[in-house]
Amino acid sequence: MKSAVIALIQIALVSATASQVGAADTTYELEPINLPGATGTVALDYFAYDRATGKVWVPASNTGSVDVIDDATDVVSQVTGFATGEIERRGRKITVGPTAASVGDGVIYIGNRGDATLCVIDAKSQARLECVPVSTDNAVTPDGVVYVAAAREVWLTLRPKAGDSAAAKSLEVFDASDPSHLKPKTKIPLDGLAEGYAVDNERGLFYTNIEEAGRTVAIDVRSHKIVAKWNPGSNDLQGLALDNARRFLFVACGDHVVSLEAGHDGKNIDSITTGAGLDNIDYSPDAKLLYAAASQAGTLTVAAVDDHGKFHLKTTVPTVKGARGVIAAKDETAYLIDPAHGRILKLIHK
Repeated sequence: MKSAVIALIQIALVSATASQVGAADTTYELEPINLPGATGTVALDYFAYDRATGKVWVPASNTGSVDVIDDATDVVSQVTGFATGEIERRGRKITVGPTAASVGDGVIYIGNRGDATLCVIDAKSQARLECVPVSTDNAVTPDGVVYVAAAREVWLTLRPKAGDSAAAKSLEVFDASDPSHLKPKTKIPLDGLAEGYAVDNERGLFYTNIEEAGRTVAIDVRSHKIVAKWNPGSNDLQGLALDNARRFLFVACGDHVVSLEAGHDGKNIDSITTGAGLDNIDYSPDAKLLYAAASQAGTLTVAAVDDHGKFHLKTTVPTVKGARGVIAAKDETAYLIDPAHGRILKLIHK
């Protein structure tokens, strides 16, 4: 690897606390991967890993591009030409573009907040295909985007363009029976704004958090009806991750992650403190590891999950302030977004 592009930072394993079981000492490495054209902050949010091709898809919002990282070489290519636009956030105008990615059936779905569209990219050729409007009322933009294979649909969580959030208190559902040509299908009303998602395609369930209500809900992907509501014990709900085989649902709650028993009544099993500033978390079913990046604390928590849904701290990796959102790749490799420096941080287990 070219040293001018990637700097290796060796990080010693941090010992587990007395209340949490730690593994033997080991070593992790963080490799910063700079995004093309990034000269400062790049608005990064939902990104995705395609296990079939070994590609990391990174919507690089205000640059108007989707950056594609090859996991074997760390070479970055780009899909360009996405529209950008201004939205209001916390009382000020900011420039946004593509902000969410999800892996579909031979395609990648991209939510673009810049023009409130849902776009399609061919996963192999990386050709940009068609884009369709997210909604007919022009009052919302896409937040999270996820392909639901069990129903051959694409589901979107939403955010208001400005002002009143009422129009965004729902999920937009698109028909993806033809993966390259999406069609609006239905809208699922919610009690508040949806935050985060996880999908159990085997059982046909979609999970999301309802911000205002402080609840995690399960939705049947065929009936589009809410079938369960659970209380994770926090009003600061962020990302979700799922152990599909053992049916544990992990909920990011601001400064800790809660494990819920999704296979039964959604009861709280365990929690692990991570530090403040959690956003999107992820879980590796192969390694049985949870990854949670705390942006304010500047740390990445890696925890093993046992057969009872209990967490066991494996390591706490120092990152940088603002690094948030993580996706698990092959083996014990993971990727984090670092918006302030316009880059991705690649975690490698040695």
